[in-house]
Amino acid sequence: QVQLIESGGGLVQPGGSLRLSCAASGRDFSITRMGWYRQAQGKQRELVADIDSGGITKYADSVKGRFTISRDNAKNTIYLQMNSLKPEDTAVYNCNADYLFGRLEYGSWGQGTQVTVSS
Repeated sequence: QVQLIESGGGLVQPGGSLRLSCAASGRDFSITRMGWYRQAQGKQRELVADIDSGGITKYADSVKGRFTISRDNAKNTIYLQMNSLKPEDTAVYNCNADYLFGRLEYGSWGQGTQVTVSS
């Protein structure tokens, strides 16, 4: 099973920046897609951004132009650079990965990291 370890959350003022990291660990797996989701209090979880094995990215409209997702395939790690943060970006951010183990595809979630944007 693949484990996802997240880091980089915290408290930041509006307009500030944070970078989240998510590292996948395990044995004999191949990542097909990794992404970041978030869930604000009282709201449904939403996709923030994801990136596939070919480097194709997808973003939520609310973060386009402010957030950038990138991937280090050698380290099985993704990063989410978040700039121009707004109070509405406050949420628990979870990393998600789809991976192949043998011929079957599985999914895994990280434990979540809190991002709070407040003055």
